[in-house]
Amino acid sequence: MAVSRRKTLGLIGGGVVLAALVPTGGFLATRTPTKALAPWDRAGDYDDRRLQALSYALLAPNPHNRQPWQVKLIGTDELEVYRDKARDLPVTDPFGRQLTIGMGCFLELMDLAAAQHGYRVDTTLFPRGDAGPVAACRFVAEGAEADPLFAHVTLRRSHKERFEDRNVTTTAVEPLRRYAKIFLEGAARDALRRIAHAGWMTEVATPAAWKESIDLLRIGKAEINANPDGIDVGGPMMDSLALLGLVTREAALDPTNPNARAPIEETAHAILGAPAMMMVRTPTNSRLEQIAAGRQWLRLNLASTGAGLAMRPVSQALQEYPEMKPHYDEIHARFAPGGETVQMLGLLGYGARTPRTPRWPLETRLMHA
Repeated sequence: MAVSRRKTLGLIGGGVVLAALVPTGGFLATRTPTKALAPWDRAGDYDDRRLQALSYALLAPNPHNRQPWQVKLIGTDELEVYRDKARDLPVTDPFGRQLTIGMGCFLELMDLAAAQHGYRVDTTLFPRGDAGPVAACRFVAEGAEADPLFAHVTLRRSHKERFEDRNVTTTAVEPLRRYAKIFLEGAARDALRRIAHAGWMTEVATPAAWKESIDLLRIGKAEINANPDGIDVGGPMMDSLALLGLVTREAALDPTNPNARAPIEETAHAILGAPAMMMVRTPTNSRLEQIAAGRQWLRLNLASTGAGLAMRPVSQALQEYPEMKPHYDEIHARFAPGGETVQMLGLLGYGARTPRTPRWPLETRLMHA
């Protein structure tokens, strides 16, 4: 995650002169984790039509940036997509629901990329049940229609800062309504902000859940390049603070530590100050519906980008572990009284574009016989 100046001041307690901490010259110019960002630049740079589509698909949003997808190429026009169970989040996503939603994002982006280059993807979901591949896919050179949303693929981000103090209008969100329920104002929006905030603070206060996130921190350029997944904390300032021992996992693990409290409170302010809220629901909670929710979320993200809006997932209150149950029950009682499942919850507003998120190269996601 990109770290704002406000966050960084909090991380060091505001008691140190930054100019004395941050080196100048070549150090500043070389702290971008270019290796971890290379997959963004290589997207589409493949001759095989399947690899071409997959190189875009791996840019899809996914929980904790775990990138749980693995792909087995079959013959010349087929592939199977698997969810790598080694990348599970056993505490905060014990049933793999959120990671399955991430797989839906991946599949939808693969379809969009294939269509952009003239191919339709015929997909069978869970052809051998939940223990087998998530999808079996065949690329067909007919029946494809390019989607305007594809234009926003490489510009898509998940926002990570506070939003600008600007209202989101009904007109601005009109292209988004086909993908999610949008709450621009009023008691419902305020209730969702409150529940999302309560969910965030519960995750922070639940040691096992908080540790699951902290274990996935990648601090500084070297760590990000070596493991381009998880939660990246980079940039010249972060590298400097890490070298001085002022940004550590040990400090972040204790939410009462002043060095950890600032980013926690920053997220809390972002939630409570979000101009609008978004929700994706499904009739029940089957694996097929989780994939469908991911497809919707990906399209929502692209449509938001095209509308000049920034969005951010805040689905802590939807997580299925005991400490989160009061918030899970409340949001479903109020917003899914017919037995639906709230699959995704997000913030919506205006803000500067977040830097690109690290990705594993496509070649590392391919399974070899």
